[in-house]
Amino acid sequence: MSGRSVLSHDPLWPRAGDWPSWTPGSRADAVLVGIPTWRTSLSPGQAHTTPAAIRDALRYYSADALARPDGSRVTVLDAGDAPEPDGAGDEAATARVAEVAAGASLVIVLGGDNAATVPAALGAWGTRIGTAGLVTLDAHHDLRDGTTNGSPVRRLLEAGLSGDRTSQLGIEPLANSRAYAARTAEKGITVVTRADLLRTPIAAAMTAALDRAASAGGPVHVDLDLDVCDRSVAPGCPASVPGGLSAIELRTAARLAGAHPAVVSIDLTELDAARDTADQRTVRLAALCVLEALAGLASRPPAARAKG
Repeated sequence: MSGRSVLSHDPLWPRAGDWPSWTPGSRADAVLVGIPTWRTSLSPGQAHTTPAAIRDALRYYSADALARPDGSRVTVLDAGDAPEPDGAGDEAATARVAEVAAGASLVIVLGGDNAATVPAALGAWGTRIGTAGLVTLDAHHDLRDGTTNGSPVRRLLEAGLSGDRTSQLGIEPLANSRAYAARTAEKGITVVTRADLLRTPIAAAMTAALDRAASAGGPVHVDLDLDVCDRSVAPGCPASVPGGLSAIELRTAARLAGAHPAVVSIDLTELDAARDTADQRTVRLAALCVLEALAGLASRPPAARAKG
C-alpha cells in the first residue's frame, strides 16, 4: 500500500479500523497484532506488506458488526506489528502474542505468510499446548521439513500439539504430495478436502472441526490461510488454485471461529498484498474475515467472554 485511502465521513455509518492502540496491561475483547513473516516463503514476495494493507482495507467497511445483542459493543485494540520472526526465531513474536492474549478473549493475527501461524498459536496457547487444538483452512498440509511457510503444522505438532485435535479443511490433493498426505494420516489429523466440502456445507464441517479441536477443554487456534480460496477471489495468494473455496465460505468459517468459545486466536496468512489486483479483492476479503471473526465474538454469550 502506497498510502492511506481518503474516505468520506458519515457519523451514521461508523467505519471499522483505526482502533485504539494496545499498550502493555490493556484489556479488550479482541486485539489485532501483525506478524509480518515473509523471508522464508517458498514463494518469494512481499507478504510483510500485508498487515498494513488489511488495516487500511478495514476502513472500507462498517463497524456495526461489533454490536452485541444487548446493545453493547465489542472492544478492539490494535497492538501494531510484532517483531519480525524470520531469521531471528519466533520467541519475540510469540511473547508479544502471549502478552496480548493475557488481556483479550480473542487475538487476531495479521500475517505475513503461513510461518506466522507458529508464533500466533504458541503465544495464544502458552503452557496449555497439551490440551490445545488447531483448525486450518488451507489448500496445503503444511507438514514440510525445514522452517518455511510450508512447515507450520509440522512445527506445532513437534511442539506438543496433538494430531487428534487438528483438522484441515479445504485441502487440495493436486497441490500436495502423497508423502505429506501419508504424514498427515500418521499424525491422526482429520482432513476435509475441497471435494468433501462440495458435499458437506462449510458451516457443518467447520463446527465439527472446532468441536474436535476443543475436545480436551483447551484453547483453539484457527489458521485462515487465504490460499484455500479460489484463485478468482484470492489472486494475491501465490499458491491459491482454481476451484478453491468461495469468499463467502471463508467468511462463514471466520465468523464461526469467532463465535466458538474455545477459540482464543485466529490468523490470516499467505496473502501478499503487493501481488493483489488493483481492486484489492484479496486484501478486502481478509479485512472482511477480520470483521466476521469480530461479529462472531460479539455473538458469544457473556459466560464465554472470559477475558473481555
